[in-house]
Amino acid sequence: MYDHIGLKTKDLDASVRFYTAALAPLGYELCSRDESGAGFGPAGAPALWLYPSAEGSRAHVAFRAPDRAAVDRFYKSGLKAGGRDNGPAGLRADYSPTYYAAFLFDPDGNNVEAVYLK
Repeated sequence: MYDHIGLKTKDLDASVRFYTAALAPLGYELCSRDESGAGFGPAGAPALWLYPSAEGSRAHVAFRAPDRAAVDRFYKSGLKAGGRDNGPAGLRADYSPTYYAAFLFDPDGNNVEAVYLK
């Protein structure tokens, strides 16, 4: 539904490590990287952009997962890469009967989610 999202980060290297690990299970990769920022998305089509900033940002971004196992891998990979727990992988029946998701805080405190809806 969106063209692209930009997030500010205080530590670009830490954020690149986190998003590289957390988004790989969802089929996304690092597409672009230089001193001005980094872009992630499907191969050749970055849609999540990280920009260095002294401020950082506080946002919520949810990524669609291809299945529940990918949500589980997102959570585990993201934790290993410096993310902080904000809700382990599991069914969120209060959202909907099939809402399976995991939540992590990235290195800047953004709430990052992987969700599978079937």
